[in-house]
Amino acid sequence: MSVSLTSRGPYKKGVQRRQEIVDAAARVFARHGYHAGSLRHIAEEVGVTGAALIRYFGSKEGLLVAVLRRWQEESSHWQGPHTGLEHIRALIPLMRYHVTHRGFIELFLTLSTEASNPDHPARGFIVKRYEEALHGFNRQLSIARDAGDILPLTDDAIDLESRSLIALMDGMELQWLLNPDLDLVTKFQAQVNITISRWTGRSIEEVTLETETWLERVNSGRDAAM
Repeated sequence: MSVSLTSRGPYKKGVQRRQEIVDAAARVFARHGYHAGSLRHIAEEVGVTGAALIRYFGSKEGLLVAVLRRWQEESSHWQGPHTGLEHIRALIPLMRYHVTHRGFIELFLTLSTEASNPDHPARGFIVKRYEEALHGFNRQLSIARDAGDILPLTDDAIDLESRSLIALMDGMELQWLLNPDLDLVTKFQAQVNITISRWTGRSIEEVTLETETWLERVNSGRDAAM
């Protein structure tokens, strides 16, 4: 028993230290970008040596991969397994989560811009992320269309709507980064309601009430699970 407890202590500390390094790397990469954000900057944030970073992650690129995986896991958890129009409404609690984790927004937008360079180590991840988001929105809007929940949009129209939705999210998040006084969640929720109203041909008042009811139910379920 004593051997198990002894080994568990260092293991737990190692996991905690690894998480601290990933968090610090996210802040540094968001602040300086990947190339300008050095291992020295990250090591100073955590209070470890550069050699310790290499020991945990193998390389600066390995550390970047760990940061991106963390961001993806957190985002996926908060949006949840919703389908059709609920999938679109689920972007609202996801946006609320992003507001409380500003560093993730800074990191993603910074790396998205840098990844326009074909040689950037995050390019594959960023390109895949956008492709998956586009495919996901296209699929969910097609489900809503086939169920009769929205107007009979063509596949090309759905693709354009999905691209516009992605642009809306990135654009409003960027505006919030530049002006933190902006009530990002409220404005984004209003725009989601306007978009759903346009897709369905229903009044904005009806859609707004339906969204608020849905959010209350989702939040109650999340609170109960906690």
